[in-house]
Amino acid sequence: MTNSIFVLGSLNADLVIQADRLPTPGETLQGSDLSIYPGGKGANQACAAARLGAKVAMFGAVGQDVFGDLLLESLTNSGVDSGGVVRSERATGSASITVLPNGENSILLSPGANASVSASWVEGLAPKLSADQLVLCQLEVPFAAVEALLKISNEKGARVILDPAPAIELSPETLRLAEIVTPNQAECAVLLNRESQQPRTFEEGLEACRGLHARGVRTAIVKMGDLGCVVSDGNESFAVEAYQVDPIDTTAAGDTFNAGLAAALATGSTLREAVEFGNAAAALSVTRPGAQSSAPSREEVERQLQSR
Repeated sequence: MTNSIFVLGSLNADLVIQADRLPTPGETLQGSDLSIYPGGKGANQACAAARLGAKVAMFGAVGQDVFGDLLLESLTNSGVDSGGVVRSERATGSASITVLPNGENSILLSPGANASVSASWVEGLAPKLSADQLVLCQLEVPFAAVEALLKISNEKGARVILDPAPAIELSPETLRLAEIVTPNQAECAVLLNRESQQPRTFEEGLEACRGLHARGVRTAIVKMGDLGCVVSDGNESFAVEAYQVDPIDTTAAGDTFNAGLAAALATGSTLREAVEFGNAAAALSVTRPGAQSSAPSREEVERQLQSR
């Protein structure tokens, strides 16, 4: 069984500087030369899923500028159907990213054209959705647009994977509309209204999954960085350890995980198999610079899986 993947989300130009540390308030700090990569959570997930062999269509907005050209070219080169990406009068969204020596990053977003994605526009996409599709969405476009997609997907019977990033509070009614919700540690704490209590161990991650179920989440996958992830569908729960790699840049690791998860589910994999696949894809992505440029191929992920 092979299902197509429908992605609604952001498209950003990532402006990346390497630095030894983050500047303090009022400080000017010397960094590396500027690197520009195609990014945005939606486009990252679309490109990564396509590179992993899935049939993917992307929906969103870019500006009528060179960054918009860059993003459309990246989608096309990755094998994504970009016919659902419109050109806005607003500038293309961007992300200013500082990457530290250990690969960790700090990101400041400028939404630009992403902010022009409206609920009414998404409602017009309803004829393009069907029950045999997997839907990927995140929160870098206006929430009203994401909520509209969640409702339409449920009416159509499509499976939805919601990446609740950037983190905002979501109601149980909204969370119930997604089949799978995939927060990282910080996003999980926001969803549970306990921002000072991020899960730091697998045991705490599984406890957080139970809290997410109480909040309406059907299947919870808590991404825990270099630990791995924990998974619970209310009946079965398990942890998957991360691969031991030397990270260069963790930008888009979570996006690559979600793309791998979706690509595997689209070919009939079980939840555990799909999580293992996404975990391997994310591990490979952090050993390379950039967002979309770091996404591995299906063959690379399969070799990574065989290495365990």
